[in-house]
Amino acid sequence: MSLPIFRFDFIEFDVQVTRDGCPVIFHDNFMFTQEQGVIIDKRVTEMVLLEFLSYGPQKNCSNVKPMFRKTKDGRIFEWKVAKDNHLCTLKDAFVKVKHSVGFNIELKFDDNIVYGDEELRQTLNNILKVVDEHAKSRPIIFSSFQPDAARIMRNMQRSYPVFFLTNGGCEIYKDVRRNSLDEAIKICKEGGLQGIVSEVKAILRSPNAIIRVKDLNLSILSYGQLNNVVEVVYLQYLMGVEGVIVDMVKEISEAIANIEVGNEEEDKEEDERKCLIMFGEERKKVKISKDEIAFLTKFVPKLL
Repeated sequence: MSLPIFRFDFIEFDVQVTRDGCPVIFHDNFMFTQEQGVIIDKRVTEMVLLEFLSYGPQKNCSNVKPMFRKTKDGRIFEWKVAKDNHLCTLKDAFVKVKHSVGFNIELKFDDNIVYGDEELRQTLNNILKVVDEHAKSRPIIFSSFQPDAARIMRNMQRSYPVFFLTNGGCEIYKDVRRNSLDEAIKICKEGGLQGIVSEVKAILRSPNAIIRVKDLNLSILSYGQLNNVVEVVYLQYLMGVEGVIVDMVKEISEAIANIEVGNEEEDKEEDERKCLIMFGEERKKVKISKDEIAFLTKFVPKLL
């Protein structure tokens, strides 16, 4: 499978399943709202679909229930964005998003809950029903931070690749399988997964892990705030990362759209990699040696 780094053919979103079995798109485990002046929280997977859809902007602009978000440090603030829309289901996304756009569907589970295989299988089956009915030929990738969910999804179907999400040790979890790139590689190997989606910091700190991933014929992608930095994206290209997940899609895609990389055969200097990088009408010939690549991979993590 090839996911070139200089294309943005997939959109990534988190999917959870409501209490009545409907897959919905929502990032957080809890919905925070306000009732009688008091902030309360409700777990997304414990709400029925109609209740879930009743929060935030509404199609008819009436009976709007306020939404809030809770940060990692415990602060709660009102949900405000420049452009907003009503909440939606996974089916809505399949119906309304241009068919040529691929979906990277993150299978969302709570880090603080221990799930049994049967519970995971039931949730994944509800998601697969929607995918099987509406995906048609749309490119699909499944991914999950939950090791067992990734394994079970791979066992349940063979039509779509499954990736294991990891932050590679940037944060530590009770489940040791989530705490390093080595564990991620092991999960992929044992579960027959197609690859890893790693926090970019972990890749920059352990660039040799890419070699181990490639040796097993696995793919490696990355996510993280640093992927909104063009230089970091290009460095990953040099290192062999096959794709990146970014928030600032427009800015990053425009910045790298005119980059072309070509080897120059005329100069035969030993141990030197040469690239032609073009930004619009300005052209810069940049010679990047192996030593310089090694320096970048060691120096960038010190800035993290």
